[in-house]
Amino acid sequence: MGARRDIGARERRHRMAARQRLTAGGRSERPEEATESLVALHGTDPATVYLSAAARMRVPDPAAIDHALYEERSLIRLLAMRRTMFVVTAAARPVVHEAAAHAIAAAERRKLLTFLAEGGGWDERWLAEVEGAVLTALAGGTEATAAELAERVPRLREQVVVARGKPYEATQNVSSRVLRVLAAEGRIVRRRPLGGWTSSQYRWAAGAVPPRTPAGEARAELARRWLAAYGPGTEADLKWWTGWTLTEVRAALKAIGAEPVGLAEGTGYVLPQDTGPEPDPGPWAALLPALDPTPMGWRGRDWYLPEDPADRAALFDRSGNIGPTVWWNGRVVGGWAQRADGTVVHRLFTDPGREAAAAVGEEAARLSGWLGGTRVTPRFRTPLERELSA
Repeated sequence: MGARRDIGARERRHRMAARQRLTAGGRSERPEEATESLVALHGTDPATVYLSAAARMRVPDPAAIDHALYEERSLIRLLAMRRTMFVVTAAARPVVHEAAAHAIAAAERRKLLTFLAEGGGWDERWLAEVEGAVLTALAGGTEATAAELAERVPRLREQVVVARGKPYEATQNVSSRVLRVLAAEGRIVRRRPLGGWTSSQYRWAAGAVPPRTPAGEARAELARRWLAAYGPGTEADLKWWTGWTLTEVRAALKAIGAEPVGLAEGTGYVLPQDTGPEPDPGPWAALLPALDPTPMGWRGRDWYLPEDPADRAALFDRSGNIGPTVWWNGRVVGGWAQRADGTVVHRLFTDPGREAAAAVGEEAARLSGWLGGTRVTPRFRTPLERELSA
């Protein structure tokens, strides 16, 4: 058996660029290809889905992403890793659902039943009746907003007092929680929003629960897909990204025969036969949105984030959500934002040189061009984004 190969930060950046379609020559024709190259797109902020996919498409086209999401349904939204909303390809959905979403849906249902019992004295039978009424209201291809469903299913308007007697006591409708569980289980799905592609006001439609497969096999397949896109990565990286236990992470890596490699932060893993050197993809620049899958792909981020702690702090909000970033050759070198008039502006933390500045400027112009009159404000705002957009 040969000696374990070391993979440095420079080569990790080469792999990132090639496998996540970040170079101009590696961009995709279709949003499904862009999504597949990242395993999943973050969907907590609706705009991120479009911005992340468009950044990796030869011709950024929100209409094509709309078509994939709402007409062809080749892209699917689901609550998955880390109880976070993602968009995955229809082909990947069964794997992601079994490997991550199924357990989350089960936990959400347990919490909902506790919430209903403690707040309203309602039991599992009551919930089943309400859910049945929701599915009946959506039968035959009907689509409806949450407000429209509440009109058709009055019990969705029931309210529960949470934290009774506490300073933070509040009253909540049961509708959002019931719909959240149905969606987590795949029994209902989000359809086209009421507004444009930045809107978070969705219509609901009946869905179909993916067929069950052995959970261990699904976790192994998801780990394989993650290593193909993000490898090398550590056990800690994969544990953070998936939300699995360390035992589940190790079992998945063992099942696919992941090979250990040396990283600056310790032992990392790649897919079998993927230890060879990655060619230099050449210079590249990118403007990636808040919560983009690339900066959110690893727990250990020293190899691509700025060295200055102040620069790092400017890129994240208080909960650790990353804002819009500017990249040059695999490192975050600045941030960007959009002003009220639609202008895309950016700031570089240091002078990366004339070639880099020109390439970043071209990417900013490309982004401004396809955004047109659309105004995007990240849901989770960071210090630098707020400053630049002012």
